[in-house]
Amino acid sequence: MLMLCASLIVPTTADAAPVNDTDDTYNTNIDIENGMTQPIYSLDDAIEEEVYIETTVDSDNDGELDRVHAKIIRPAETEEGLDVPVLYTMSPYYAGLKFPLEFYDVNKELNVVNHPGKPLLTGESNPAGLPGYLDDYFVPRGYAFIAAESIGTGQSNGCPTTGDYQEVEGTKAVVDWLNGRAEAYNENGELVTADWSTGKVGMAGVSYNGTLPNAVATTGVDGLETIVPIGAISDWYDYYRSNGAVIAPGGYQGEDTDVLAKAVMTRENPEVCAEQMKELTEGQERETGDYNDYWYARNYVKDAKNIEASVLLVHGLNDWNVKTEQFQQWWEALEKNNVPRKMWLHQRGHTDPYYVRQEEWMTTLNKWFDYWLYDVENGIMNEPMVDIQREDQSWETMDAWPAEDAEDTKLHFSVEEGLGSLSFSPVSNNNKTEATIIDDPTRSAETLVKDLNGNKDNLAAYLTEPLDKQIRLSGVPEVFLRAEFDRPTANLTALLVDHSNEGAEIITRGWMDPQNINSDWKAKSLSPGKEYTFQWDMQPDDYVFEAGHQLGVVIISTDYDYTLRPEGGTKITIDPASSYIQLPLVK
Repeated sequence: MLMLCASLIVPTTADAAPVNDTDDTYNTNIDIENGMTQPIYSLDDAIEEEVYIETTVDSDNDGELDRVHAKIIRPAETEEGLDVPVLYTMSPYYAGLKFPLEFYDVNKELNVVNHPGKPLLTGESNPAGLPGYLDDYFVPRGYAFIAAESIGTGQSNGCPTTGDYQEVEGTKAVVDWLNGRAEAYNENGELVTADWSTGKVGMAGVSYNGTLPNAVATTGVDGLETIVPIGAISDWYDYYRSNGAVIAPGGYQGEDTDVLAKAVMTRENPEVCAEQMKELTEGQERETGDYNDYWYARNYVKDAKNIEASVLLVHGLNDWNVKTEQFQQWWEALEKNNVPRKMWLHQRGHTDPYYVRQEEWMTTLNKWFDYWLYDVENGIMNEPMVDIQREDQSWETMDAWPAEDAEDTKLHFSVEEGLGSLSFSPVSNNNKTEATIIDDPTRSAETLVKDLNGNKDNLAAYLTEPLDKQIRLSGVPEVFLRAEFDRPTANLTALLVDHSNEGAEIITRGWMDPQNINSDWKAKSLSPGKEYTFQWDMQPDDYVFEAGHQLGVVIISTDYDYTLRPEGGTKITIDPASSYIQLPLVK
């Protein structure tokens, strides 16, 4: 945690004056320099307390409304009439995880659809010591900080429900309490009010702790002024599934919504949640991977129209846990609904920007919260909308994302001696030439692409000529593949690679259950030996291919680290002349 060494100035009064845009101390409760609040309150003297906030849900069905446990730290002056805004993180992880974790076996045959199937009808979901650096940094600057435990975890009661309306309502209850719309109690059962709160709240967190702010923002709850989701989920289906395929978060093969819920269920007497865990297992439909009402209820993108808070979004371009589709579709929805926003994209994986670009991050965060929670006119919203880190670790700014001059560009497959080619123009070929690959589920994609020529039995690779200049990818790649299988189904995986003298590096990838050829909701039977055209998206990216390198597409079947792993040997026959990839390119 970040500790402050600045000298502290004790304010003389708790009566706030109107905020203006000067660099002087224009508010007797805060000190402003360079558009940012300064540390004038004592962290050592700060008040710490714990409360149990009543929610509107009874997720464990015990006949009593769930209560969430929250730890609070606030300046001592709040006992003397000082009102402050609140920074708030809700987490299911504060009490740790319950071991051993029980993951699903992914070495299994794929589910084969024997009939077209019928999807469920679409519909709304049912109605419904302090960690980190935020407290150390912001309490001296005139903020309170709350760390709360999500339902079913730690000292909160209820059951974890992996992102459904009950977890959302449990998280929202804290904002309601800070605005006088919910009740809270101390450990003695005595009523506790937040009479020190201005009612203005900012939520921030990484991963699950950043997902819950996304979810609560879609309720439009009054008082939630801004959120800072970092490496966060916007649609749970896309975390555990992809185009009908059962997909793992990077590094966690065999995880699913019920596995996660059981892992965080650290409340007392977790056995009372047995029925709820069963409902998660049944609802997630792991056998088929199809979309259904269970997943629809955990899709926050569809409700972005309700967002009243501003959003400072952060994501790693190499995050394979919470994949980049999560930020891309959220950012697109925010833009569509004119939500005030900024975004940071960095080159690391699933991590906090504090560990990527600390000084700049804390300056941005300081200005952001000051602007939205203290009305400090510091120009943060006049700065470029997007900060993006390039492959050489340098940073640049953009006015929008994806790059405004990126154009959807088709690159066509063709078969030649050796590796296939990838061309910006269609290749005329009077004779249909096929490419075949044999599924090998025992080797990772990274292993296969290390030697494209040596592994031609298990992959189909298509490369451009060496590029005569840089080409930038910015957005979502899409694959269009004409192919047939010698079995009723197979995994389909596409890899976008950067090929140079040093070999092929996987830039992004995408997966599909071919039985979901028409819809994520509805799988259909496929006939072995019959050609189909499959279309699926890859994970969004922003990447520069250097001059002299080759841009490549590699088609494999099983992706060892992400897909299910059936018995090997499935033969996939590709028609390259009828296949292509569409890339958003800045040339």
